[in-house]
This record gives sequence, C-alpha cells and structure tokens, in this order.
Amino acid sequence: MATSEDKVLEFSRIYDEARAKHYLEKHKSGFWHRVSNRLEQHMAARGLAVAGEPKSVLDLPCGAGRFWDLLARVPDRQLMAADSSQDMINAALKFQSPHIARRFKVFQTSGFEITLPDAAVECIFSMRFLHHFSMEEDRAKVFREFHRVSRDTVCLSLWVDGNVQASRRRRFESRRQTPPSQSRFLFNRSQIEHEFRQCGFDSIGSVDMLPGFSMWRTYVLKHH
Repeated sequence: MATSEDKVLEFSRIYDEARAKHYLEKHKSGFWHRVSNRLEQHMAARGLAVAGEPKSVLDLPCGAGRFWDLLARVPDRQLMAADSSQDMINAALKFQSPHIARRFKVFQTSGFEITLPDAAVECIFSMRFLHHFSMEEDRAKVFREFHRVSRDTVCLSLWVDGNVQASRRRRFESRRQTPPSQSRFLFNRSQIEHEFRQCGFDSIGSVDMLPGFSMWRTYVLKHH
C-alpha cells in the first residue's frame, strides 16, 4: 500500500518545467487567484514576524519560488531553498528575479530526509506541504526532520477545521456517492497541535488567511 510519502513524491514528479511555470503563473492570473496569493503572502509574512524574523531560513518545498520575494525582504537573511522536484527548482531559478534568485542556495531533497546537518538553519518555512499527508506517521516523520534541521522555529501552512470552508468541504464530502481520491486533507486543530507537541514543538502562534472563513492556517512552531 502506497504511503503518503510515496504519493507526494510521485505527485512532485509530474512537475516538468512547463507545469512548474504554469503553477507559478496561475497564482498571478485572474482576479481571485491574485487575491488569494496576496492573502497567502500576507499570512506567511505575519507568520515570519511571529517567528521573530529569523536570520536564516530554509524554504521547503520551495516550488517555483512563489515566496522568494517575501523571504528576501530581510537584507541580511541567509536563504536556502529545496524541493523534491528538480524541475520546480529550475523553474524558480529561471522565472524569479535574478537578483532575488541568486540569494538562495538551492538543492534537491525530500522533506522526509533533508540533506542538511542538525540545526542547519534557524527556521524552516513550509507552505502548502503538510496538507498532502493523510497518515499521522508520515506527518510525524516530517515534523521530526524539521525539528532536527531547524534550530528554533518552523512556519508551516495546512488546512484546519473550525471555519466556513471546512464545514462546506465536509458537507460536500458527505454527499459524495463514491469515496474521493484525495491528495489534500483537512485536519482537526486539536489533533494536529497534539502531533506538534509529540514531535518536540510548541505552537507559539497561528495566522489564519481569513479568520473564521478560510481553511488555510500558518502555524509558528518553536522547539520545546
């Protein structure tokens, strides 16, 4: 039986350079995509502020570099970026501003086994990654690896319950005639926060994209 890790790694392989470019451009095209991107950038920025504007950050998975401008706003911040898809990394280097891209040390790796030493960076920044994992043991593997590689904090986004979008999604899923083939998952807030604690983190803050409405939440985690 395929694990969440297998499914996520397989999913990343579909992103050749053309698809990676499309992924980047879709967030800039159309009114609602632009609004959503702006809200997500603002959510991530507030998360970094709660984390104390860390001086070294690993963006994982970096995708096509959608958050690189935000991460590079701190002039003396040391920046690394990694993804399991080399095509995503290539797209980021090709399509992001050269003066921004050159600030990042980039490499290919998996979030399940990051090719960096212990305490390599102050903060790991992980947007749109953890909501792909249905199995608690897979999430725990990632959380423990994040704990190993970060010295202080982690900023990560995922879908949580207790809002309008989550209620709508659950009603929709309950009416489906056949079980969905899911690649994204909604989490109970109490459960996911318990998992953080089990893996060595305290939640020191959270930022919702649209409080009370959106499923997207960025958690800021700190080592015990």
